[in-house]
Amino acid sequence: MSELVHLGSADGVATITLDSPHNKNALSQQLTGELLERLATAGADDAVRVIVIRSALDVFCSGADLTEATTVGMGVGAQRMVDVQRAIVANPKPVVARVAGPVRAGGIGIVAAADISVAAASSTFALTEVRLGLAAATISLTVLPRLTDRAASLTFLTGDGFDGTEAARLGLVSRAVPDEELDDAVDGVLTSLLKGVPQGLRETKKLLTRELLADIDARGKDLAELSASLFGSEPAREAMLAFLNRRKK
Repeated sequence: MSELVHLGSADGVATITLDSPHNKNALSQQLTGELLERLATAGADDAVRVIVIRSALDVFCSGADLTEATTVGMGVGAQRMVDVQRAIVANPKPVVARVAGPVRAGGIGIVAAADISVAAASSTFALTEVRLGLAAATISLTVLPRLTDRAASLTFLTGDGFDGTEAARLGLVSRAVPDEELDDAVDGVLTSLLKGVPQGLRETKKLLTRELLADIDARGKDLAELSASLFGSEPAREAMLAFLNRRKK
């Protein structure tokens, strides 16, 4: 099988690139498995001081792999989504998300888990789970701490989309910039991070993520089980199949 997640490293920066064009970087078992491996490799490499997660496509992440969800189920996939978020939060290196293009559902968990997320103004976000009979259960672990209560209710319950500028206003991303300035903005963040001494970065990140990591460990398994049960329900299965059929037309 072709590799869906690439890892490259240069000048203290490890770049993890999502590259699954056949399903728009959907969170398949293969993609999440490779993402976990790349995060572990980069985190253990003494030459790496900062990690960037980005997409090779014009889509950052389309969310759960609905074809996989309607065939093999989400018993593994839901737990993997918890594991990916934990791997980002617990990684000893700062993780920066470079966000361009659409980000849907589970993909928002990656953006929220990153220590710093920089988005193109035209990028789009939507927590579409409610429209498929689901709930944003596993990604609530990282997304809810980024949002105010009102912003969470609006985005989680309506499923309406919003752009990168609004995502920054809501606190989901650290900064939104004009599309043509995205790479420069990410480079600026990396330059600042690389000025930090590794020990200082590591221990500061521990301070910032201590409560979030404890919550993931306390509730992650239960939320993964809830998510898997919702994906396996008849209302969700009907809604997902209807969505997949519309997409094929």
